[in-house]
Amino acid sequence: MFRITKIIKHKDWEEFKIKGVLSEDSLINEGFIHCSFFNQSIEVANKYFKNESEVLLLILNPELITEEIKYEKASNGQEYPHIYGPLNIGSVIEIVPFVKSAEGFFNLPNEISTGYKF
Repeated sequence: MFRITKIIKHKDWEEFKIKGVLSEDSLINEGFIHCSFFNQSIEVANKYFKNESEVLLLILNPELITEEIKYEKASNGQEYPHIYGPLNIGSVIEIVPFVKSAEGFFNLPNEISTGYKF
């Protein structure tokens, strides 16, 4: 099974659960919601969420995402999944706390179910 990830602040997850869809500033400003592949999650978390303490890693099934997904190159030369519309909660198949080490860097969670192809 192929999966993508979305890093989200815990408070935003709580709002996502209530609304059933996630619509971020990037959707308004850039036209899409930023996601990543599993192996990119650490870099993304440490770059964009370094000042956050309560962060979650959402595991998404692309087949359940109701909006268009495009895999596009970013300025770092890597390809990332971008969702061109609000993210539906039904696409979230697993929610994992994304915790920092004692040094203040995010580590990949150990709690992720096995059997997923990232």
